[in-house]
Amino acid sequence: MHREAATALPEGRAIVYCEGAFGTPNGKTAHGLVRRTDRYRVLSVIDSRHAGEDAAEVLDGKARGIPVFGDLEAALAAAPPADAEKGATHLVIGLAPDGGRLGAEHRATVRRACEAGLDVDSGLHDFLSEDPELVELAKRHGVTLRDVRKPPPRSELHFFSGKIEQVDSLKIAVLGTDSAVGKRTTAWLIVEALRAAGFSAEMVGTGQTAWMQGAPFSFILDSVVNDFLAGEIEHAVWSAWHERHPRAIVIEGQGSLMNPAYPGGYEILAAGRPDVVVLQHAPTRLEYDGFPGYPIHSLRQQIQAVELISGKPVVAVTINHEGLRPEEVPEVCRRVAQEVGLPAVDPLLEGAGAVVEALRRRLED
Repeated sequence: MHREAATALPEGRAIVYCEGAFGTPNGKTAHGLVRRTDRYRVLSVIDSRHAGEDAAEVLDGKARGIPVFGDLEAALAAAPPADAEKGATHLVIGLAPDGGRLGAEHRATVRRACEAGLDVDSGLHDFLSEDPELVELAKRHGVTLRDVRKPPPRSELHFFSGKIEQVDSLKIAVLGTDSAVGKRTTAWLIVEALRAAGFSAEMVGTGQTAWMQGAPFSFILDSVVNDFLAGEIEHAVWSAWHERHPRAIVIEGQGSLMNPAYPGGYEILAAGRPDVVVLQHAPTRLEYDGFPGYPIHSLRQQIQAVELISGKPVVAVTINHEGLRPEEVPEVCRRVAQEVGLPAVDPLLEGAGAVVEALRRRLED
């Protein structure tokens, strides 16, 4: 469990490394940090394919003053670490490749970041802090290597206890029909829409990106030994309720129920005990992300599976507009809503107000 009660945010100013992946599913950590983070002030992104562009404009069509550079040297020239007030303090690995491995090219950039005096944060499965060369380099230059996905000490982990039943906040799980489909982004947008509508809300993050964004109640699901997973989910949700007593708690999903490589959501349904589920869906995807030959189960089947396992309703479908032109999205949402009989909205383009309206009766009850 990663808790931030004693940590002042933001921690520093970050260059986000995403070479070759920005704007693709493998860049989802970088995307999350560009869209929002309390942990860092994001100065720039590195991806030579988009050098000279604005990172937020690449993602969402709206510039936010976060430039994309072709390499670390160019990013450092724009924000030299020697500038104590405006210079970079961190290199954050914004890649999320299949298997979470660090390639040779990326490792070379980590070495150069250490030499430049930057702390390095990584959410990959290849742990920088266990690489003797990088550890020695970091020590020599007085910088920190932080592996966000490193398993926490077992003495700090929790078994499922049943205390989840104390939680009287409305628990909303945001699950998906695939991996890398936008669950975390939608979860944050629902939190923001709930707060804008006058309902207190907290986010429970379950992945490395949510932690990097500064979600105060978060743990990294795929770093936890299986025996403790249900307990960590329960404890994160219970902690959000116990410390803040919000009207709603939004739980970020991982993977998808029927993805062959990244099956996920069962534990959240079983241990998080959500009252309702919002299902994130990319209508243009025909096969599971990164696995040709594995067709995605239909949206109707996935809704049936969620409701059968949880005994709770799917109350809305949120749309990922990848592969769609903006003018096509309203008609796609209309067709999805007609197909499954639920509200369907693209929260990145339209906000999550329609989801709040679908929840309003439960929120006001």
